Amino acid sequence: MKILVCISNVPDTTTKIKFVDNKLDTKGVQFIIGPYDDFALARAVEIKEKEGGTVTVLNVGLADTEPSIRKALAIGADDAVRINAEPTDSLFVAKQIVEYAKDKDFDMILMGRESSDFNSGLVHGLVGELLSWPSIAPAMRLDIDGSTAKLHREIEGGHEEVEVGMPFVAGCQEPIAEWKIPNMRGIMMARKKPLAVIEPVGVDGVTSYDSFELPPEKGECKMVDAAQMDELVGLLKNEARVL
Repeated sequence: MKILVCISNVPDTTTKIKFVDNKLDTKGVQFIIGPYDDFALARAVEIKEKEGGTVTVLNVGLADTEPSIRKALAIGADDAVRINAEPTDSLFVAKQIVEYAKDKDFDMILMGRESSDFNSGLVHGLVGELLSWPSIAPAMRLDIDGSTAKLHREIEGGHEEVEVGMPFVAGCQEPIAEWKIPNMRGIMMARKKPLAVIEPVGVDGVTSYDSFELPPEKGECKMVDAAQMDELVGLLKNEARVL
């Protein structure tokens, strides 16, 4: 079994962020593997341990993402690749993944359903389309039966069981696996595992950003007497604009 796991490098979800000159101020920000990508990596390692094979981790990012990549190696990936580019948008990232994966004979490509910084949820679908592979998301369970993968996913109003032949792409989320914490042996071994750095392919940009800003601070809480339903409805309609 040959598995490629794509990981993002994102700010810790507890980090308080700020912007300077329309860019994220990274001073003092702790970066981690994307939480959904962590689930994909954990399931890939479980499959490798049961079925045999290898797990390769891929990240599109600059040199400052390498601590997250080394953590993925410590968790159980066998080798890693960093595509030396800033991940500017979903299509750019997807095309970098496809260019690397297209001739490597991977049985599956796993990644999180979305990154926790941009939350686009597009990369797995784009990768599947560009490779002409089936793409399933959000994958909440993944089992292997010979050359067939059986997946369970949420859909609007219910759940769906999917069977697909290999190769395929899956965008993963909990409870597909439990997060794995690297132990000391894994951390020591990760230092010796190969991490290749390759240059990106040229991709025309399709997305640009004019500015970034934080959401407005929460306003003062207004108390409405339980008997004043008309006032409450008016506030919800005219101020909160939820009706």
